[in-house]
Amino acid sequence: MLKAPPPEAGPLDLSVLDPAERERVAAFVRPTDARAYAAAHIALRRLLAGWLRIGPEEIPIWREPLGRPVIPCPGLKLHFSVSHSGGLALFAVAATPVGADVQRRTGDRTIDAVARTLHPAERAELEAAPEEARPELFGRMWTRKEAYLKGIGTGLRRSPAADYLGSDHRLRPYGWTVFDVSCPPAHTAAVAVQGPPPRQLRVHWLPPDWLA
Repeated sequence: MLKAPPPEAGPLDLSVLDPAERERVAAFVRPTDARAYAAAHIALRRLLAGWLRIGPEEIPIWREPLGRPVIPCPGLKLHFSVSHSGGLALFAVAATPVGADVQRRTGDRTIDAVARTLHPAERAELEAAPEEARPELFGRMWTRKEAYLKGIGTGLRRSPAADYLGSDHRLRPYGWTVFDVSCPPAHTAAVAVQGPPPRQLRVHWLPPDWLA
């Protein structure tokens, strides 16, 4: 996990990004969004470089037809996912397909609008929750759902109503482990990994000096 440093912390090392990533940084209208994207992708490359033992700028990151980022190396058992929202980035790396999602908590208007797209059982849980508990519950449901959809490689091209990612672990997609990730109070986060629960789960905060 990484908190994007403010502009006064100094420039970021964009040299490790590939041309497409640098074009994406330049295309953002808001400087804060550009900096958040750049920080997340610089950190991802430095993180993956530790496993691959090559320079972060040498890592070929491609996207599958539905958008999932991959490293095109047959037989490589290194799967990863990245998400960033509201100045916070979350990374997941595993030996099997994995998805990660972090979201800044949202207000009632957004919850009401998006809740219509959820699985019927998730909508029922949300409607039954006390008003004050709805933002956190919705955030948990939505980050679990996005993490799972990223893990299977479809993203939101698959209907959010198709899969249950609510509070009942017994009803979640077969063959996947989904768990919440502890993060600052203004955010919620989750990771989904294919297979049984990993034997070892470690959550680290990445050092900001990785970005300089």
